[in-house]
Amino acid sequence: MESVFIESDAQTFDELDAFPGASWTVLAEPVPQGSIHRLRMTEGTVIPPHTHPVDEFVYVLKGTIETGGRECLAGTFWKTPAGTRQGPHIAKTDVELMTVRLGPMGEFE
Repeated sequence: MESVFIESDAQTFDELDAFPGASWTVLAEPVPQGSIHRLRMTEGTVIPPHTHPVDEFVYVLKGTIETGGRECLAGTFWKTPAGTRQGPHIAKTDVELMTVRLGPMGEFE
């Protein structure tokens, strides 16, 4: 077994049709239906309130995002436990996040 590397110039972002202005690149699937991914949101993009049936971890790489009424700048990390309602996520500037979700996506409102 050996390490797998994915250089940034080899990472392609796919548009998320359900959320205009959002795109992502999935880097790994650590558990079935889970993902480690980079998410980009252009300024003004909104992801509505939702829950995931699993824990989710988010790190803000670039920009400013508001989540649940709290403004988060680059360098902010948050954890949302399974079953906890979160959001809306509102991109106050162009934003890039690193997210780890340990299972299925869940339902959006």
